[in-house]
Amino acid sequence: QVQLVESGGGLVQAGGSLRLSCAASGRTTSLYSMGWFRQAPGKEREFVSAITWRGGSTYYADSVKGRFTISGDNAKNTVVLQMNSLKPEDTAVYYCAASRFNPGNYYYLSPKYDYWGQGTQVTVSS
Repeated sequence: QVQLVESGGGLVQAGGSLRLSCAASGRTTSLYSMGWFRQAPGKEREFVSAITWRGGSTYYADSVKGRFTISGDNAKNTVVLQMNSLKPEDTAVYYCAASRFNPGNYYYLSPKYDYWGQGTQVTVSS
């Protein structure tokens, strides 16, 4: 089993920045990739970004490309999401996720991830 714990959420004004961290513990050697999803009130959970541990490939949703940056520290089993130029529409609960297998081209689908954190609230005021 793998446990994921997010931190770094909060309230920020539009145009500001936040840094989310996700620490993985347990059988982390079994992980292939980690990512971030978000869910706003009344909306479905959506993909934000992902990174593979081997090779360090990164993926982003179009809505955050150029504003968010994902990075990972394999030795510390930590993934960070740096969020800049935040917009009110970025307001959501952000979830860290991890997968044991290569999701291939389907890295944006939540069922491809095996483990989930509890989520951290990000609120962007206008």
